[in-house]
Amino acid sequence: MGAGTALRPRRPQLRLSERKLLLAFGDLIAVSVAILLSLYIWSVVAVEPYTTQFVASQAVWFIVLPLIWFPLASAADFFDLRVAASRSRTLGRLLAIEVQLVVIYLLVFFLSPRDALPRLFIFYYAVSSFLFIALWRFAGFAVLGWASAPRRLLVVGAGWSAEALISAISSLAAHEYEVRGVIGTADDMGRRVSGVPVVSAGEDLMRVVEREEITEVVTTATTGVDGATFQGLMDVYEHGVRVVPMAILYEQITGRVPVEHVNNDWAVVFLPVSRNEGVLNVYLPIKRLLDIVLSLAGLAIFALLFPALALAIKLNSPGGIFYRQERLGKSGQPFFILKLRTMVDNAEQQTGAVFAQKDDPRVTRTGRFLRKTRLDELPQLVNVLRGDMSLVGPRPERPEHVARLQQKIPFYRTRLAVRPGLTGWAQVRYSYGSDDNDALVKLQYDLYYIRHSSLLLDLNILLRTVGKVLSLSGV
Repeated sequence: MGAGTALRPRRPQLRLSERKLLLAFGDLIAVSVAILLSLYIWSVVAVEPYTTQFVASQAVWFIVLPLIWFPLASAADFFDLRVAASRSRTLGRLLAIEVQLVVIYLLVFFLSPRDALPRLFIFYYAVSSFLFIALWRFAGFAVLGWASAPRRLLVVGAGWSAEALISAISSLAAHEYEVRGVIGTADDMGRRVSGVPVVSAGEDLMRVVEREEITEVVTTATTGVDGATFQGLMDVYEHGVRVVPMAILYEQITGRVPVEHVNNDWAVVFLPVSRNEGVLNVYLPIKRLLDIVLSLAGLAIFALLFPALALAIKLNSPGGIFYRQERLGKSGQPFFILKLRTMVDNAEQQTGAVFAQKDDPRVTRTGRFLRKTRLDELPQLVNVLRGDMSLVGPRPERPEHVARLQQKIPFYRTRLAVRPGLTGWAQVRYSYGSDDNDALVKLQYDLYYIRHSSLLLDLNILLRTVGKVLSLSGV
């Protein structure tokens, strides 16, 4: 090991989850300070003494406001390290979150009994929390710069899985990971994998780890590893270096499960991250209860909008108001979804079952508006109420597409393991799919949702969906 390497300052190399946790902890401190300042301004305006008793009497705000802040921030990707690295994006997302919080407060305020909530407190909080969180995030560059040097990564395997991982790191996590090299075979020496050199064969794994001060080794194959490479992996693991499968790291970076790269490692696809049966036994009934309550509320709103929507559909093109289409639900059970018609009547009479395309000529003028606002999906709340669907889950697909895609895409039928949803992780993270390649990417997102299902993730998706509806960024 050279003298230059020996003198390199050693800084903590935090994982992605640890860096995001550091950001969230700083946000929590900033929110708490903002609440204290807002209570102080409130006491001055109300001419009340700012005492410990006064703060204690308003302690509920230290619970309520963070509980609102963190879901909104998560849905806005405010803990995304790429957002945190950009001051302009940070300010833009922060302003949007504060506006959403004020809107939520105003809705509750006007629906609450008179004098049940303070009038101007939320505005004091919105301004002060914006300033304190922005200050923390900008100062956090120095904190994160010291406490989160890029993790020095070594990739074992020189195939297309390595290329996919290195490309994902380059585009999504370049500041978090520094890929120092690839371990291949003797035949791979001299090659470069997505610009990264093959530095050695498997028998030299431990020596490369020591020379490059590697903190994380990623394996692109869980089967078929030769004896020398396997021994090297055991050696580095015993020396405290993290060894992680490619599929797991790829999932953490992208929010997708790389189904085409997992080979026979079926556990990466099938097993949920939380295997606690007690957690699942609580989650599923609560999810169903929320489906029923929110679908009833949504149908009440739809009933108010329906006369105007029905008239617009009829005036724009001849045909029915509603459109029924067969889809596959949980365990492949067929059912019919109900939608407002957005295409010309008998749109598939000549083509059969095909994906809708961007700027599809079959879509009517009213249909384009309904798709952008996703109002055409509201009748599916009936399917949610009946139990065919859930509010959140993989979008239900047509039997014809499922039959074809499960022959082309590994694990495609796995998305039928859960109840389909009105909206889903793929819908809020990816643009509208129009071909089989898009179906593969959407499957990767769907499998991530299945593995990480939780009430918090469902809330995150619902908030993102509301954002898409308000921004008219639907289909």
